[in-house]
Amino acid sequence: MEGSLGQKHEHHEFTLVSISKLPSSTSTSSSSTSSTPVVARFGGESGAAELRFRQEADSDDLAFDLRTSQIFRLGSVQSVCISKDDASKEKSHSRGVTIQFRNEEESSAFHSAFDKRKEDDIVQGTHLPNGTISSLKSKFDDKIESSSAKMYFHYYGQLLHQQNMMQDYVRTGTYYAAVMENRADFTGRVVVDVGAGSGILSLFAAQAGAKHVYAVEASEMAEYARVLIAGNPALSQRITVIKGKVEDVELPEKADILISEPMGTLLVNERMLESYVIARDRFLHQNGKMFPTIGRIHMAPFSDEYLFVEVANKALFWQQQNYYGVDLTALYGSAFQGYFSQPVVDAFDSRLLVAPSISHVLDFTNIKEEELYDIDIPLKFVATVGARVHGLACWFDVLFNGSTVQRWLTTAPGAPTTHWYQLRCVLSQPLYVMAGQEITGRLHMVAHSAQSYTIHLTLSAKMWGPGAEQGGILQSSSCKLDLKEPYYRMSQPQAYPVVQDQQQHQLIPTQDLPIQPKDLEDADLMLHASPNSGAPLNSLI
Repeated sequence: MEGSLGQKHEHHEFTLVSISKLPSSTSTSSSSTSSTPVVARFGGESGAAELRFRQEADSDDLAFDLRTSQIFRLGSVQSVCISKDDASKEKSHSRGVTIQFRNEEESSAFHSAFDKRKEDDIVQGTHLPNGTISSLKSKFDDKIESSSAKMYFHYYGQLLHQQNMMQDYVRTGTYYAAVMENRADFTGRVVVDVGAGSGILSLFAAQAGAKHVYAVEASEMAEYARVLIAGNPALSQRITVIKGKVEDVELPEKADILISEPMGTLLVNERMLESYVIARDRFLHQNGKMFPTIGRIHMAPFSDEYLFVEVANKALFWQQQNYYGVDLTALYGSAFQGYFSQPVVDAFDSRLLVAPSISHVLDFTNIKEEELYDIDIPLKFVATVGARVHGLACWFDVLFNGSTVQRWLTTAPGAPTTHWYQLRCVLSQPLYVMAGQEITGRLHMVAHSAQSYTIHLTLSAKMWGPGAEQGGILQSSSCKLDLKEPYYRMSQPQAYPVVQDQQQHQLIPTQDLPIQPKDLEDADLMLHASPNSGAPLNSLI
Protein backbone atom coordinates (compact mmCIF):
# COMPACT_ATOMS: atom_id res chain seq x y z
CA MET A 1 0.00 0.00 0.00
CA GLU A 2 2.77 2.44 0.91
CA GLY A 3 4.54 1.79 -2.36
CA SER A 4 1.44 2.53 -4.40
CA LEU A 5 0.84 5.77 -2.55
CA GLY A 6 4.39 6.93 -3.06
CA GLN A 7 4.44 6.01 -6.76
CA LYS A 8 5.50 8.96 -8.94
CA HIS A 9 3.41 9.96 -11.91
CA GLU A 10 4.72 10.33 -15.41
CA HIS A 11 5.33 13.98 -16.30
CA HIS A 12 3.15 15.23 -19.15
CA GLU A 13 4.15 18.34 -21.08
CA PHE A 14 2.12 20.42 -23.52
CA THR A 15 3.20 23.35 -25.66
CA LEU A 16 0.61 26.15 -25.61
CA VAL A 17 0.16 29.18 -27.81
CA SER A 18 -0.25 31.48 -24.81
CA ILE A 19 -1.71 31.96 -21.36
CA SER A 20 -3.39 35.04 -19.93
CA LYS A 21 -3.64 35.68 -16.21
CA LEU A 22 -7.10 36.62 -15.00
CA PRO A 23 -7.25 39.64 -12.66
CA SER A 24 -8.01 38.65 -9.07
CA SER A 25 -10.46 40.38 -6.76
CA THR A 26 -7.52 41.64 -4.68
CA SER A 27 -5.47 42.91 -7.61
CA THR A 28 -5.75 46.33 -9.23
CA SER A 29 -3.54 45.49 -12.18
CA SER A 30 -4.86 44.34 -15.53
CA SER A 31 -4.42 40.81 -16.83
CA SER A 32 -1.15 39.92 -18.55
CA THR A 33 -0.73 37.77 -21.66
CA SER A 34 2.37 35.83 -22.63
CA SER A 35 3.86 36.68 -26.05
CA THR A 36 5.98 33.54 -26.30
CA PRO A 37 4.96 29.86 -26.34
CA VAL A 38 4.26 28.37 -22.93
CA VAL A 39 5.02 24.89 -21.65
CA ALA A 40 2.41 23.31 -19.36
CA ARG A 41 3.70 20.47 -17.20
CA PHE A 42 1.77 18.09 -14.95
CA GLY A 43 3.59 16.83 -11.89
CA GLY A 44 6.56 18.47 -10.23
CA GLU A 45 9.89 17.65 -8.76
CA SER A 46 8.28 15.44 -6.12
CA GLY A 47 5.46 14.09 -8.30
CA ALA A 48 2.98 16.33 -6.49
CA ALA A 49 -0.54 16.89 -7.82
CA GLU A 50 0.13 20.16 -9.59
CA LEU A 51 0.10 21.90 -12.96
CA ARG A 52 2.96 24.28 -13.82
CA PHE A 53 3.18 26.84 -16.61
CA ARG A 54 6.64 28.04 -17.72
CA GLN A 55 6.89 30.91 -20.19
CA GLU A 56 10.69 31.21 -20.46
CA ALA A 57 13.63 29.09 -19.38
CA ASP A 58 14.77 31.58 -16.72
CA SER A 59 11.31 32.59 -15.48
CA ASP A 60 9.50 31.31 -12.42
CA ASP A 61 6.82 28.69 -12.92
CA LEU A 62 3.16 29.57 -12.44
CA ALA A 63 1.89 26.64 -10.33
CA PHE A 64 -1.65 25.39 -9.71
CA ASP A 65 -2.52 22.81 -7.05
CA LEU A 66 -4.73 20.23 -8.79
CA ARG A 67 -6.52 19.50 -5.53
CA THR A 68 -8.14 22.94 -5.62
CA SER A 69 -8.14 23.55 -9.38
CA GLN A 70 -10.73 23.09 -12.12
CA ILE A 71 -10.62 23.61 -15.86
CA PHE A 72 -13.44 24.71 -18.15
CA ARG A 73 -13.75 24.99 -21.92
CA LEU A 74 -14.40 28.45 -23.33
CA GLY A 75 -14.17 27.23 -26.93
CA SER A 76 -12.62 24.55 -29.11
CA VAL A 77 -9.05 25.82 -28.53
CA GLN A 78 -9.49 27.98 -25.43
CA SER A 79 -10.00 27.04 -21.79
CA VAL A 80 -9.78 28.64 -18.36
CA CYS A 81 -8.08 27.09 -15.32
CA ILE A 82 -9.28 28.30 -11.90
CA SER A 83 -7.69 27.57 -8.52
CA LYS A 84 -8.41 28.64 -4.94
CA ASP A 85 -5.20 29.80 -3.25
CA ASP A 86 -5.85 28.04 0.05
CA ALA A 87 -9.14 26.19 0.44
CA SER A 88 -8.52 25.77 4.18
CA LYS A 89 -8.63 29.51 4.84
CA GLU A 90 -11.98 31.21 5.32
CA LYS A 91 -10.91 34.27 3.28
CA SER A 92 -9.29 32.51 0.37
CA HIS A 93 -9.25 33.94 -3.15
CA SER A 94 -9.49 32.41 -6.59
CA ARG A 95 -6.98 32.98 -9.37
CA GLY A 96 -6.87 31.72 -12.91
CA VAL A 97 -5.42 31.73 -16.41
CA THR A 98 -6.96 31.59 -19.85
CA ILE A 99 -5.19 28.95 -21.97
CA GLN A 100 -4.87 29.14 -25.77
CA PHE A 101 -4.12 25.81 -27.51
CA ARG A 102 -2.62 25.25 -30.95
CA ASN A 103 -5.48 23.04 -32.11
CA GLU A 104 -8.56 21.20 -30.92
CA GLU A 105 -6.76 17.85 -30.62
CA GLU A 106 -4.18 19.26 -28.21
CA SER A 107 -6.97 20.92 -26.24
CA SER A 108 -8.76 17.57 -25.82
CA ALA A 109 -5.51 15.81 -24.88
CA PHE A 110 -4.75 18.47 -22.25
CA HIS A 111 -8.22 18.16 -20.71
CA SER A 112 -7.92 14.38 -20.61
CA ALA A 113 -4.52 14.59 -18.91
CA PHE A 114 -5.87 17.14 -16.40
CA ASP A 115 -8.86 14.94 -15.51
CA LYS A 116 -6.76 11.76 -15.31
CA ARG A 117 -4.13 13.32 -13.06
CA LYS A 118 -6.76 14.89 -10.82
CA GLU A 119 -8.57 11.55 -10.56
CA ASP A 120 -5.39 9.64 -9.76
CA ASP A 121 -4.14 12.07 -7.15
CA ILE A 122 -7.38 13.20 -5.53
CA VAL A 123 -10.16 10.65 -5.94
CA GLN A 124 -7.84 7.76 -5.08
CA GLY A 125 -5.93 9.86 -2.55
CA THR A 126 -2.74 11.88 -2.59
CA HIS A 127 0.26 11.12 -0.38
CA LEU A 128 0.73 14.48 1.28
CA PRO A 129 3.96 15.63 3.01
CA ASN A 130 2.49 14.98 6.45
CA GLY A 131 1.62 11.40 5.48
CA THR A 132 -2.17 11.86 5.45
CA ILE A 133 -4.54 10.96 2.65
CA SER A 134 -6.86 13.64 1.23
CA SER A 135 -10.00 12.75 -0.70
CA LEU A 136 -11.46 16.29 -0.71
CA LYS A 137 -14.99 14.95 -0.40
CA SER A 138 -17.63 17.44 -1.49
CA LYS A 139 -19.92 19.00 1.10
CA PHE A 140 -22.80 17.81 -1.10
CA ASP A 141 -21.49 14.24 -0.91
CA ASP A 142 -21.21 14.50 2.88
CA LYS A 143 -24.93 15.04 3.38
CA ILE A 144 -26.52 13.29 0.36
CA GLU A 145 -26.36 9.53 -0.17
CA SER A 146 -24.71 8.60 -3.45
CA SER A 147 -27.62 6.50 -4.77
CA SER A 148 -30.03 9.42 -4.39
CA ALA A 149 -27.60 11.85 -6.05
CA LYS A 150 -27.04 9.45 -8.94
CA MET A 151 -30.77 9.13 -9.62
CA TYR A 152 -31.27 12.88 -9.20
CA PHE A 153 -28.61 13.89 -11.71
CA HIS A 154 -29.68 11.14 -14.11
CA TYR A 155 -33.26 12.45 -14.02
CA TYR A 156 -32.31 16.06 -14.70
CA GLY A 157 -29.78 14.99 -17.33
CA GLN A 158 -32.61 13.97 -19.68
CA LEU A 159 -34.15 16.38 -22.18
CA LEU A 160 -37.69 15.08 -21.66
CA HIS A 161 -37.69 16.24 -18.05
CA GLN A 162 -36.23 19.62 -18.99
CA GLN A 163 -38.99 19.92 -21.58
CA ASN A 164 -41.61 19.18 -18.92
CA MET A 165 -40.36 22.10 -16.84
CA MET A 166 -39.90 24.44 -19.81
CA GLN A 167 -43.46 23.70 -20.97
CA ASP A 168 -44.74 24.89 -17.60
CA TYR A 169 -45.47 28.30 -19.08
CA VAL A 170 -46.47 29.78 -15.74
CA ARG A 171 -43.02 28.93 -14.41
CA THR A 172 -40.99 29.81 -17.52
CA GLY A 173 -43.04 32.87 -18.43
CA THR A 174 -42.76 34.28 -14.92
CA TYR A 175 -38.97 33.87 -14.94
CA TYR A 176 -38.76 35.54 -18.35
CA ALA A 177 -40.93 38.45 -17.22
CA ALA A 178 -39.01 38.87 -13.95
CA VAL A 179 -35.71 39.10 -15.85
CA MET A 180 -36.86 41.29 -18.75
CA GLU A 181 -38.84 43.68 -16.57
CA ASN A 182 -35.71 44.19 -14.47
CA ARG A 183 -33.13 44.71 -17.21
CA ALA A 184 -31.47 47.35 -15.07
CA ASP A 185 -30.43 44.63 -12.64
CA PHE A 186 -28.82 42.51 -15.38
CA THR A 187 -27.31 44.96 -17.88
CA GLY A 188 -23.53 44.90 -17.62
CA ARG A 189 -23.63 42.53 -14.62
CA VAL A 190 -22.03 39.15 -13.92
CA VAL A 191 -24.65 36.44 -13.38
CA VAL A 192 -24.36 32.90 -12.00
CA ASP A 193 -27.11 30.45 -12.98
CA VAL A 194 -27.26 27.87 -10.18
CA GLY A 195 -28.33 24.45 -11.49
CA ALA A 196 -28.66 25.78 -15.03
CA GLY A 197 -30.26 22.70 -16.57
CA SER A 198 -30.90 23.41 -20.25
CA GLY A 199 -29.40 26.89 -19.85
CA ILE A 200 -32.69 28.68 -20.56
CA LEU A 201 -32.35 31.08 -17.61
CA SER A 202 -28.76 31.87 -18.64
CA LEU A 203 -30.06 32.79 -22.08
CA PHE A 204 -32.73 35.01 -20.50
CA ALA A 205 -30.04 36.79 -18.47
CA ALA A 206 -27.92 37.29 -21.58
CA GLN A 207 -30.96 38.66 -23.44
CA ALA A 208 -31.38 41.17 -20.60
CA GLY A 209 -27.84 42.45 -21.22
CA ALA A 210 -25.72 40.52 -18.70
CA LYS A 211 -21.98 41.13 -19.10
CA HIS A 212 -21.27 37.42 -18.57
CA VAL A 213 -23.24 34.42 -17.30
CA TYR A 214 -21.69 31.37 -15.63
CA ALA A 215 -24.12 28.46 -16.06
CA VAL A 216 -23.29 25.87 -13.40
CA GLU A 217 -24.86 22.43 -13.97
CA ALA A 218 -23.79 19.15 -12.37
CA SER A 219 -25.74 16.68 -14.54
CA GLU A 220 -25.07 15.58 -18.11
CA MET A 221 -27.54 18.28 -19.15
CA ALA A 222 -24.51 20.60 -19.14
CA GLU A 223 -23.51 19.17 -22.52
CA TYR A 224 -26.98 19.86 -23.94
CA ALA A 225 -26.82 23.37 -22.49
CA ARG A 226 -23.57 23.99 -24.37
CA VAL A 227 -25.23 22.91 -27.61
CA LEU A 228 -28.33 25.05 -27.01
CA ILE A 229 -26.28 28.11 -26.09
CA ALA A 230 -23.94 27.63 -29.06
CA GLY A 231 -27.05 27.58 -31.25
CA ASN A 232 -27.72 31.17 -30.16
CA PRO A 233 -24.48 32.86 -31.32
CA ALA A 234 -25.68 36.37 -30.49
CA LEU A 235 -25.72 35.35 -26.81
CA SER A 236 -23.26 32.47 -26.55
CA GLN A 237 -20.13 34.63 -26.31
CA ARG A 238 -21.36 35.91 -22.95
CA ILE A 239 -22.25 32.51 -21.43
CA THR A 240 -19.85 29.92 -20.01
CA VAL A 241 -21.24 26.50 -19.09
CA ILE A 242 -19.46 24.91 -16.13
CA LYS A 243 -20.13 21.24 -15.41
CA GLY A 244 -19.98 20.63 -11.67
CA LYS A 245 -21.71 21.22 -8.35
CA VAL A 246 -21.85 24.74 -6.93
CA GLU A 247 -20.36 23.28 -3.75
CA ASP A 248 -17.20 22.34 -5.69
CA VAL A 249 -16.60 24.59 -8.71
CA GLU A 250 -14.46 27.72 -8.73
CA LEU A 251 -15.35 30.87 -10.67
CA PRO A 252 -12.94 33.54 -11.93
CA GLU A 253 -15.02 36.41 -10.51
CA LYS A 254 -17.80 37.28 -8.09
CA ALA A 255 -21.40 37.56 -9.26
CA ASP A 256 -23.73 40.55 -9.11
CA ILE A 257 -26.82 38.34 -9.48
CA LEU A 258 -27.70 34.72 -8.78
CA ILE A 259 -30.55 33.23 -10.79
CA SER A 260 -31.88 29.75 -10.17
CA GLU A 261 -34.96 27.55 -10.12
CA PRO A 262 -34.27 25.65 -6.87
CA MET A 263 -37.87 25.00 -5.86
CA GLY A 264 -39.22 21.49 -5.38
CA THR A 265 -42.53 20.14 -4.18
CA LEU A 266 -43.54 22.09 -1.05
CA LEU A 267 -40.69 24.46 -1.99
CA VAL A 268 -38.01 22.44 -0.16
CA ASN A 269 -38.10 18.98 -1.77
CA GLU A 270 -34.83 17.87 -3.44
CA ARG A 271 -32.90 20.15 -1.04
CA MET A 272 -31.62 22.37 -3.84
CA LEU A 273 -32.36 25.46 -1.76
CA GLU A 274 -29.27 24.55 0.24
CA SER A 275 -27.14 24.65 -2.91
CA TYR A 276 -28.69 28.02 -3.78
CA VAL A 277 -27.67 29.37 -0.36
CA ILE A 278 -24.16 27.88 -0.67
CA ALA A 279 -23.79 29.57 -4.07
CA ARG A 280 -24.81 32.85 -2.43
CA ASP A 281 -22.11 32.53 0.21
CA ARG A 282 -19.44 31.46 -2.29
CA PHE A 283 -20.07 33.60 -5.35
CA LEU A 284 -22.36 36.57 -4.68
CA HIS A 285 -21.15 40.09 -3.93
CA GLN A 286 -22.25 41.37 -0.54
CA ASN A 287 -25.05 43.53 -1.98
CA GLY A 288 -25.85 41.22 -4.91
CA LYS A 289 -29.36 40.23 -5.93
CA MET A 290 -31.01 36.82 -5.91
CA PHE A 291 -33.74 35.76 -8.35
CA PRO A 292 -35.83 34.43 -6.59
CA THR A 293 -35.36 36.48 -3.43
CA ILE A 294 -37.72 34.94 -0.87
CA GLY A 295 -40.03 31.94 -0.70
CA ARG A 296 -43.20 31.38 1.32
CA ILE A 297 -44.85 28.10 2.32
CA HIS A 298 -48.62 28.55 2.73
CA MET A 299 -50.73 26.19 4.84
CA ALA A 300 -54.42 25.73 5.65
CA PRO A 301 -56.60 22.87 6.97
CA PHE A 302 -58.89 21.26 4.39
CA SER A 303 -61.95 19.01 4.18
CA ASP A 304 -62.12 16.50 1.32
CA GLU A 305 -64.15 13.37 1.98
CA TYR A 306 -63.49 12.02 -1.51
CA LEU A 307 -59.72 12.16 -1.08
CA PHE A 308 -59.83 10.60 2.38
CA VAL A 309 -61.92 7.66 1.16
CA GLU A 310 -59.71 7.24 -1.91
CA VAL A 311 -56.54 6.97 0.20
CA ALA A 312 -58.19 4.65 2.72
CA ASN A 313 -59.55 2.44 -0.05
CA LYS A 314 -56.05 1.61 -1.26
CA ALA A 315 -55.41 -0.54 1.80
CA LEU A 316 -58.54 -2.68 1.32
CA PHE A 317 -56.53 -5.08 -0.84
CA TRP A 318 -54.88 -6.27 2.38
CA GLN A 319 -58.20 -7.19 3.99
CA GLN A 320 -58.58 -10.27 1.81
CA GLN A 321 -58.71 -13.44 3.87
CA ASN A 322 -58.43 -15.84 0.96
CA TYR A 323 -55.97 -14.44 -1.57
CA TYR A 324 -55.01 -17.63 -3.43
CA GLY A 325 -55.43 -19.39 -0.10
CA VAL A 326 -53.45 -16.78 1.84
CA ASP A 327 -54.83 -14.51 4.56
CA LEU A 328 -53.43 -10.98 3.95
CA THR A 329 -55.10 -9.22 6.86
CA ALA A 330 -52.01 -9.29 9.09
CA LEU A 331 -50.53 -6.52 6.94
CA TYR A 332 -53.66 -4.38 6.68
CA GLY A 333 -52.72 -2.01 9.51
CA SER A 334 -49.24 -1.39 8.08
CA ALA A 335 -50.63 -0.83 4.59
CA PHE A 336 -53.26 1.58 5.93
CA GLN A 337 -50.63 3.71 7.68
CA GLY A 338 -48.33 3.43 4.68
CA TYR A 339 -50.82 5.02 2.30
CA PHE A 340 -51.45 7.85 4.77
CA SER A 341 -47.68 8.46 4.95
CA GLN A 342 -47.69 9.66 1.33
CA PRO A 343 -48.28 13.37 0.75
CA VAL A 344 -50.83 13.86 -2.04
CA VAL A 345 -49.72 16.00 -4.99
CA ASP A 346 -52.62 17.33 -7.06
CA ALA A 347 -54.65 20.45 -7.80
CA PHE A 348 -57.68 21.09 -5.61
CA ASP A 349 -60.55 23.54 -5.31
CA SER A 350 -59.72 26.33 -2.86
CA ARG A 351 -63.25 26.01 -1.43
CA LEU A 352 -62.05 22.84 0.31
CA LEU A 353 -60.10 25.01 2.76
CA VAL A 354 -61.81 25.41 6.12
CA ALA A 355 -59.74 28.37 7.39
CA PRO A 356 -57.65 31.24 6.01
CA SER A 357 -54.09 30.20 5.25
CA ILE A 358 -50.94 31.17 7.15
CA SER A 359 -47.43 31.36 5.72
CA HIS A 360 -43.82 30.67 6.67
CA VAL A 361 -41.16 32.87 5.03
CA LEU A 362 -37.72 31.72 3.85
CA ASP A 363 -35.54 34.72 2.96
CA PHE A 364 -32.91 33.35 0.58
CA THR A 365 -30.73 36.45 1.00
CA ASN A 366 -29.90 35.80 4.66
CA ILE A 367 -31.08 32.31 5.66
CA LYS A 368 -28.31 29.95 6.79
CA GLU A 369 -27.89 26.60 5.10
CA GLU A 370 -28.27 24.81 8.45
CA GLU A 371 -31.69 26.41 9.00
CA LEU A 372 -32.97 24.37 6.06
CA TYR A 373 -32.04 21.10 7.77
CA ASP A 374 -34.87 21.40 10.31
CA ILE A 375 -37.95 23.56 9.60
CA ASP A 376 -40.43 23.80 12.48
CA ILE A 377 -43.67 25.74 11.84
CA PRO A 378 -46.32 26.32 14.55
CA LEU A 379 -49.87 26.23 13.21
CA LYS A 380 -52.89 28.23 14.36
CA PHE A 381 -56.15 28.63 12.44
CA VAL A 382 -59.76 29.60 13.12
CA ALA A 383 -62.29 27.50 11.22
CA THR A 384 -64.72 29.46 9.03
CA VAL A 385 -67.07 26.49 8.50
CA GLY A 386 -68.18 23.41 10.35
CA ALA A 387 -66.55 20.40 8.74
CA ARG A 388 -64.40 17.31 9.13
CA VAL A 389 -60.76 18.35 8.80
CA HIS A 390 -58.91 15.73 6.78
CA GLY A 391 -55.45 17.28 6.91
CA LEU A 392 -53.25 20.20 5.93
CA ALA A 393 -53.06 21.71 2.44
CA CYS A 394 -49.79 23.37 1.39
CA TRP A 395 -48.48 25.41 -1.53
CA PHE A 396 -45.73 27.97 -2.06
CA ASP A 397 -44.78 31.12 -3.90
CA VAL A 398 -41.50 32.95 -4.56
CA LEU A 399 -40.71 36.63 -5.06
CA PHE A 400 -38.36 38.11 -7.65
CA ASN A 401 -37.49 41.36 -5.92
CA GLY A 402 -36.21 43.38 -8.87
CA SER A 403 -35.24 47.03 -8.75
CA THR A 404 -37.94 47.90 -11.30
CA VAL A 405 -40.68 45.30 -10.83
CA GLN A 406 -41.50 42.87 -8.05
CA ARG A 407 -42.99 39.71 -9.51
CA TRP A 408 -44.44 36.65 -7.76
CA LEU A 409 -44.54 33.07 -8.99
CA THR A 410 -47.34 31.24 -7.16
CA THR A 411 -48.56 27.65 -6.99
CA ALA A 412 -51.72 28.53 -5.03
CA PRO A 413 -55.03 26.72 -5.56
CA GLY A 414 -57.19 28.74 -7.91
CA ALA A 415 -54.14 30.19 -9.71
CA PRO A 416 -53.02 28.74 -13.07
CA THR A 417 -51.74 25.22 -12.40
CA THR A 418 -47.98 24.60 -12.46
CA HIS A 419 -45.98 21.36 -12.62
CA TRP A 420 -45.57 21.67 -8.83
CA TYR A 421 -49.36 21.48 -8.28
CA GLN A 422 -50.24 21.67 -4.56
CA LEU A 423 -49.58 19.24 -1.72
CA ARG A 424 -51.85 17.81 0.96
CA CYS A 425 -50.99 15.86 4.09
CA VAL A 426 -53.94 13.57 4.86
CA LEU A 427 -54.70 12.51 8.44
CA SER A 428 -55.82 8.93 9.05
CA GLN A 429 -58.00 10.26 11.90
CA PRO A 430 -59.96 13.36 10.80
CA LEU A 431 -60.97 16.11 13.22
CA TYR A 432 -64.45 17.57 13.68
CA VAL A 433 -64.62 21.36 13.97
CA MET A 434 -67.29 24.03 14.18
CA ALA A 435 -67.20 27.48 12.62
CA GLY A 436 -65.13 29.75 14.86
CA GLN A 437 -63.29 26.86 16.52
CA GLU A 438 -59.51 27.19 16.87
CA ILE A 439 -57.25 24.60 15.21
CA THR A 440 -53.65 24.42 16.41
CA GLY A 441 -50.71 22.18 15.63
CA ARG A 442 -47.22 21.93 14.21
CA LEU A 443 -45.61 21.15 10.87
CA HIS A 444 -42.08 19.86 11.45
CA MET A 445 -39.89 18.99 8.45
CA VAL A 446 -36.54 17.25 8.96
CA ALA A 447 -34.13 16.89 6.05
CA HIS A 448 -32.77 13.43 5.22
CA SER A 449 -29.96 12.12 3.01
CA ALA A 450 -32.28 11.10 0.17
CA GLN A 451 -32.58 14.79 -0.80
CA SER A 452 -35.96 15.30 0.81
CA TYR A 453 -37.73 15.67 4.16
CA THR A 454 -39.59 13.65 6.74
CA ILE A 455 -42.78 15.53 7.64
CA HIS A 456 -44.29 15.36 11.13
CA LEU A 457 -47.77 16.91 11.27
CA THR A 458 -50.04 17.37 14.27
CA LEU A 459 -53.42 19.10 14.21
CA SER A 460 -55.63 19.64 17.26
CA ALA A 461 -59.08 21.17 17.80
CA LYS A 462 -59.38 23.31 20.92
CA MET A 463 -62.42 23.34 23.20
CA TRP A 464 -65.47 25.17 21.95
CA GLY A 465 -68.35 26.86 23.73
CA PRO A 466 -68.69 27.58 27.47
CA GLY A 467 -65.40 27.12 29.29
CA ALA A 468 -63.34 27.29 26.09
CA GLU A 469 -61.39 30.26 27.46
CA GLN A 470 -59.88 27.86 29.99
CA GLY A 471 -58.06 26.15 27.12
CA GLY A 472 -57.69 22.45 26.54
CA ILE A 473 -57.73 20.11 23.55
CA LEU A 474 -60.83 18.23 22.44
CA GLN A 475 -59.21 16.03 19.82
CA SER A 476 -55.83 15.64 18.19
CA SER A 477 -54.45 13.74 15.17
CA SER A 478 -50.88 13.21 13.93
CA CYS A 479 -49.13 11.69 10.96
CA LYS A 480 -45.60 11.10 9.65
CA LEU A 481 -45.00 11.47 5.93
CA ASP A 482 -42.08 11.14 3.52
CA LEU A 483 -41.91 14.03 1.05
CA LYS A 484 -39.66 11.86 -1.12
CA GLU A 485 -42.52 9.41 -1.80
CA PRO A 486 -45.68 11.37 -2.67
CA TYR A 487 -48.86 10.09 -4.24
CA TYR A 488 -49.10 11.91 -7.59
CA ARG A 489 -52.85 12.15 -7.91
CA MET A 490 -52.62 14.89 -10.56
CA SER A 491 -56.37 15.39 -10.75
CA GLN A 492 -57.83 18.74 -11.69
CA PRO A 493 -59.98 20.54 -9.11
CA GLN A 494 -63.44 19.00 -8.71
CA ALA A 495 -66.47 21.15 -9.40
CA TYR A 496 -68.41 22.08 -6.28
CA PRO A 497 -71.72 23.67 -7.39
CA VAL A 498 -72.97 26.49 -5.17
CA VAL A 499 -76.68 26.93 -4.50
CA GLN A 500 -77.77 30.49 -5.24
CA ASP A 501 -78.98 31.25 -1.74
CA GLN A 502 -76.02 29.50 -0.10
CA GLN A 503 -74.07 31.71 2.29
CA GLN A 504 -70.33 32.24 1.88
CA HIS A 505 -69.46 30.28 5.01
CA GLN A 506 -71.36 27.26 3.63
CA LEU A 507 -69.24 26.86 0.49
CA ILE A 508 -67.53 23.78 1.91
CA PRO A 509 -70.28 21.21 2.55
CA THR A 510 -70.03 19.12 5.68
CA GLN A 511 -69.95 15.46 4.71
CA ASP A 512 -72.35 13.17 6.56
CA LEU A 513 -70.51 9.93 5.79
CA PRO A 514 -69.33 8.73 9.25
CA ILE A 515 -66.04 7.05 8.28
CA GLN A 516 -63.72 5.87 11.02
CA PRO A 517 -60.74 3.51 10.60
CA LYS A 518 -62.71 0.75 12.26
CA ASP A 519 -65.43 1.19 9.64
CA LEU A 520 -63.03 0.53 6.80
CA GLU A 521 -63.58 -3.20 7.15
CA ASP A 522 -66.80 -2.71 5.20
CA ALA A 523 -65.65 -2.48 1.58
CA ASP A 524 -69.17 -1.77 0.33
CA LEU A 525 -69.23 1.47 2.30
CA MET A 526 -66.20 2.71 0.38
CA LEU A 527 -67.87 2.25 -3.00
CA HIS A 528 -70.90 4.46 -2.33
CA ALA A 529 -70.99 8.13 -3.22
CA SER A 530 -71.33 10.84 -0.62
CA PRO A 531 -74.95 11.96 -0.19
CA ASN A 532 -73.90 15.34 -1.59
CA SER A 533 -72.42 13.91 -4.79
CA GLY A 534 -74.18 12.96 -7.98
CA ALA A 535 -71.43 10.56 -9.10
CA PRO A 536 -70.31 7.20 -7.69
CA LEU A 537 -67.13 7.41 -5.64
CA ASN A 538 -65.18 4.99 -7.82
CA SER A 539 -65.52 7.38 -10.76
CA LEU A 540 -63.31 9.83 -8.86
CA ILE A 541 -60.48 7.38 -8.16
